[in-house]
Amino acid sequence: MSVPDYLFDRVTQEIRQQMDCVLALTTRLASPLPAADTRACVEGVAVAAETVRRITAASADIRSALSDALILSPGPVALRDLVDRLDDRWRARLTGSGLTLMVSYDGPPEGAAMLDADRTLQVFDGFLAHALSGVRKGAAEVMLRVRESGDVLVLEGRVRSSRTGLRTDTEVDVREIEEMFGLEAAMGFMLGRHVLRRLGGRARILQNPGQGETLSFAFRAERPPERPAEVKSADRAAHILVVDDNATNRMVAETLCSMFGCTTEPAEDGEAAVEAAATGRFDLILMDIRMPRLDGVGATRRIRAMPKPIGCIPIIALTANADADETASYLGAGMNGVVEKPMKPDQLLQVVRDTLALPQLDASAAA
Repeated sequence: MSVPDYLFDRVTQEIRQQMDCVLALTTRLASPLPAADTRACVEGVAVAAETVRRITAASADIRSALSDALILSPGPVALRDLVDRLDDRWRARLTGSGLTLMVSYDGPPEGAAMLDADRTLQVFDGFLAHALSGVRKGAAEVMLRVRESGDVLVLEGRVRSSRTGLRTDTEVDVREIEEMFGLEAAMGFMLGRHVLRRLGGRARILQNPGQGETLSFAFRAERPPERPAEVKSADRAAHILVVDDNATNRMVAETLCSMFGCTTEPAEDGEAAVEAAATGRFDLILMDIRMPRLDGVGATRRIRAMPKPIGCIPIIALTANADADETASYLGAGMNGVVEKPMKPDQLLQVVRDTLALPQLDASAAA
């Protein structure tokens, strides 16, 4: 599926608008303000920054999809939880729209699959945006149905609405989606189609018995090696070393870790990371790759050369370069996993949780 040129033009326009907003708010913050106004300005800057982050991330994803370089990071996902996340995000989006959304799950109560949860939700987002654009009132239904097919699972998503004339090809009016749900929804529609293709899935249109049509898509997923572990943040306060030469990146990582119930300490480069790791205080290290004095790969090799148990501390790479070759080189240096920048809370939580659940790495094997 091609992407209309105007969509990337709109990304540029939206970023300019949001940055104009940021400049106006920061100018206002430079003058004395009541505490309430200061908080409102800070919140406005945060909202604008988050909007720009999401739009630029979606734009980068679409460009990657067009060059067949879109990265999927599958992990064990509880399917009922996936449906709950979908329900939460779309109920908030449809508040006050006159539309009612009914979300359901048809599968094993404890069903789980190896999925990239964020990418899978992007597929649902795209189909929902298309099915609901132009619908001003009434109800829509979305379902995830799961069935077994030998050693794999078949996941089928269905989005039913009162709309007719739905399509699965390039003739979909992306502008109509943007007008009703915004630029992010329009980009989500384009991205969702590419993700589905990347998953080896297919889409079709079904006629409803009464009014409207149903968009249906299906793809296969492997079973997880075991049931996904429960989130451990509530009963374990892991102590994490956050290594990054950029203060903003450290703050973001530390904030996300605190959301999981973890405690953190910062380090500004690889030399500081090696020195901190030698104290043996940490359960996990989040390691930036490109840093002055000593980069993340070099720091990892030096830590792996230390005696046990310090040499066995799990280390996760933080990097904007997470293609297959780069990832292989990080793992070859002794790292346990990779989190791509900009960091997403769900992805970081999954990697931290999975890594802390792994048996300790043998330092000699990773050297």
